[in-house]
Amino acid sequence: MDLQDLQTRLNLFLDHAATTFQKVPGSAVLIRYVRSSYQNDPVRSAIELVLVIFFIRYLLSPSYSTSKVNYVKLTEDEIDELVEEWTPEPLVAPLTPLEETSLEKLPILVGPSGPKSKLSTGKTVTNLASYNFYNLNANEQIKEKAIATLRTYGVGPCGPPQFYGTQDVHMKAEADIASYLGTEKCIVYAQAFSAISSVIPSFCKRGDVIVADRAVNYSIRRGLEISRSNIKWYNHNDFEDLEQVMRGVVAEQKKKGKLTRRFIVTEGLFETCGDMNNLPKLVELKEKYKFRIILDETWSFGVLGRTGRGLTEHQNVDPTQIDMIVGSLAGPLCAGGGFCAGDGDVVEHQRIAAAAYTFSAALPAMLAMTASESLNVLQSNPEILAGCRENVRLLRGQLAEGRSEWVVCTSAAENPVQLLVLREEVVRARRLGLEDQERLLQECVDEALANGVLITRLKGMSISTHNSLKDGSWIVQPALKVCVTSGLSKKDIEKAGQTIRHAITKVMTKKGNNKLNLPAA
Repeated sequence: MDLQDLQTRLNLFLDHAATTFQKVPGSAVLIRYVRSSYQNDPVRSAIELVLVIFFIRYLLSPSYSTSKVNYVKLTEDEIDELVEEWTPEPLVAPLTPLEETSLEKLPILVGPSGPKSKLSTGKTVTNLASYNFYNLNANEQIKEKAIATLRTYGVGPCGPPQFYGTQDVHMKAEADIASYLGTEKCIVYAQAFSAISSVIPSFCKRGDVIVADRAVNYSIRRGLEISRSNIKWYNHNDFEDLEQVMRGVVAEQKKKGKLTRRFIVTEGLFETCGDMNNLPKLVELKEKYKFRIILDETWSFGVLGRTGRGLTEHQNVDPTQIDMIVGSLAGPLCAGGGFCAGDGDVVEHQRIAAAAYTFSAALPAMLAMTASESLNVLQSNPEILAGCRENVRLLRGQLAEGRSEWVVCTSAAENPVQLLVLREEVVRARRLGLEDQERLLQECVDEALANGVLITRLKGMSISTHNSLKDGSWIVQPALKVCVTSGLSKKDIEKAGQTIRHAITKVMTKKGNNKLNLPAA
């Protein structure tokens, strides 16, 4: 058979197939569609043909049974032997000797926490280990409002925000906080820790640049890790280093010809060292290099400023110049939850993009009402804040540099959380490691408690970071944590300061401690 005969037979076959296909109902429509599709977009026709072939192949492919056993079947004896040999890993790391000792001596409060608290041993102590800076948990006006809200709304909202979890008290709390701070809007979160760690990834995505202070707290670091952004670190409160990093980011993006979102993430009062940020300088650099600021005011909201509005009021900065102000409703407000305040678009974006807001139950109505009422009390009674600051001044006077040769205070003068760390020369002379410092400070806590003053300590640790947060590690130095309250008289504060100072001196000069880790002569 030559080529011409083969071509003739093929043409006859195709004509016969076309005639047969045209007899099928709807074939004319399909032919018109294919012709018009090929004429307008041949690539689409090719893709559709591939999809049709794939669909036909999928229908004709054999089914697979899931009932077949594809694993090794063990005997009962072999199973028992494997179970006996298996040792489960602990869910948490074992306690260190220092942690075991601390837990054994942990004081237990009986009744509400106040300036004077009763322990389970029956002893009444001066409580300087609580964030109840203004003794608002004893305020009858706030108590009555909280009880009335509890009876009206119940304990919990039983639902997420923007569904049936949002109630009028939540909307009122958001409006009150926004008005208090001087921002356009505010959003309330159910937990303070998850607020900042959710706000950051809501706006910062892969490819964005975040410049962060090395001393930022753990919740901020969690947000940085989740965001998967490009993290740049600058030395703690070193604005020359910050400007150098920002300048490098701008130059790098200009060189690549790619513009991405750029953020500065920092705190108002730093949790790990107690000192204060320089907000005017931060805003100046922000405007110069076109960055956005995410400011965590967890420890400065309700504390700094004439009426407690935070770092913006304290340093006379317009709050609208800060893109996002994040804070806590716990601590000084004696409520719970967190918030983020800023422009309307910034707030509304979080209602659909913030994981901690969308996938969490709403804040209990009682806590939302407590936050609103606490703000009202602070605004109408600014003397409460003044009384707390006076007590901070008196306590710092008792622990001043000239009065204690063992410790130094790293906190800002306005911070009611006073952190006392061992002096650098003491640590160096005695060659004290982190564990040695923690043991000594725990002895100071125990000695102060034995003399009627309850304080606590900031545990020293190295805040390790995920691989995505390289070069961002920060060593938290162990410290005594003394929380001042306006609920104590000046006499009580001065006496407590003397007790703490004497406890530190007694521990540091105790036989055995004064030779700790000293090299042999």
